Amino acid sequence: MPIPQQTPGVDRSLLRDDVFRRLRDAIVDCTFRPGEQLKDGDLAEWLGVSRTPVREALLRLGASGLVVAKPGRSTTVSAIDPKAVRDARDVVAAMHVLAVRDTAGKLSDGEVDRMRDANRRFAEALGAGDIGAAMDADEEFHLVPVTALGNDAIASVLDQYGPVVRRAERVRFAADGQASLQRHEQLIALLIAGDVEGASDLTFETWHSLTVDDDPLHEQS
Repeated sequence: MPIPQQTPGVDRSLLRDDVFRRLRDAIVDCTFRPGEQLKDGDLAEWLGVSRTPVREALLRLGASGLVVAKPGRSTTVSAIDPKAVRDARDVVAAMHVLAVRDTAGKLSDGEVDRMRDANRRFAEALGAGDIGAAMDADEEFHLVPVTALGNDAIASVLDQYGPVVRRAERVRFAADGQASLQRHEQLIALLIAGDVEGASDLTFETWHSLTVDDDPLHEQS
């Protein structure tokens, strides 16, 4: 498994979530490609951490379907399974719909400001062609209502199935992220207005605009 040479290590004081996100993103952006073997020792050296948080991250990635672990043998990056992406997309969409239904008209000024800031950074990243930064900003945007709601069950479901969807979202933003930018602006307005049905419908449409054919993956606006 070739290890990237120019990526700085994770600070040892950071939480397990940081190791998980780094490995998740390396799979999503194809730093580690489908079928590639992942060795916890090499990954720990790359990130500058012990093997324990790496092993925990690999277990989470296995639950999400991004890696396949064979007990006593190896852990490899999974192939992109269109059906698995569609299934995960539908679950993720349902969780986000629940979040906006329960937070429409209830978000604080600070929470709305965080959504606006995330969307501003999303637009800047698209303009710069930085798909990774655009995906991070998009994730932050959609998690504001989820965090505001404080439903741990929803957050747990998104933590499990969200990474699968991110692989397909990368195709979406690389092709055309402007439609997502406009949907973000519309969603902010609907949430401020307390339009529960409008926010719910738009959220459903946003996630289901991510269409996945059996071959290849693509996004249709």
